[in-house]
Amino acid sequence: MFQLDTIRQRLTGYQHEQFTTGVRTREAAVAIILRELNPGEPEILFIKRAEKAGDPWSGHMAFPGGHKDPLDLDLKHAAIRETLEEIGLDLRPATYLGALDQQRAMPRRRHLDMLIAPFVFELEGDPAFEPNYEVAEVVWTPLQPLATNAIHDTMEWPMAGQPTIFNGYRLATGHFVWGLTYRMLKTFFTALDPDWTGPPEL
Repeated sequence: MFQLDTIRQRLTGYQHEQFTTGVRTREAAVAIILRELNPGEPEILFIKRAEKAGDPWSGHMAFPGGHKDPLDLDLKHAAIRETLEEIGLDLRPATYLGALDQQRAMPRRRHLDMLIAPFVFELEGDPAFEPNYEVAEVVWTPLQPLATNAIHDTMEWPMAGQPTIFNGYRLATGHFVWGLTYRMLKTFFTALDPDWTGPPEL
């Protein structure tokens, strides 16, 4: 559905949505990393965050990234720095494809004064990773089953003591991609094709 040459073309000049920030707004950035080891079979990289008490994204599938540091030049630089720190991958030699719409953080459907900026990179080869204490796993997965909604699924999770259904993607590895990362994926596919039809959410 989406090949890398198409992704390159459609992200060129894409006008991503940006939020107005306040004095107390926390800013973070993530890297959406693509590769194509086999022609016509693009893959996308996820991390599984380590389990950590008090972390609203503990154990979640995510894109590498984190909070902007005062020394970061901008949010894109934050995504590059955090990726190097979290999984030992240096994105500076990678091909930068563009920025996607910024997202508001809503862990467990609670609104936080925090924005997350996604940046898309194209990587060559099969690099080795060195995950730090924040990352439990690094997972490559084919892009097409996500884009075609072939692996859309749901998960039940307690919210305020009540079982609640969440939509997401169930990877072949068994990992479930939901929440903020799921929203970013939908934004990504819509940026590539405004007529993209999302999954039939429950």
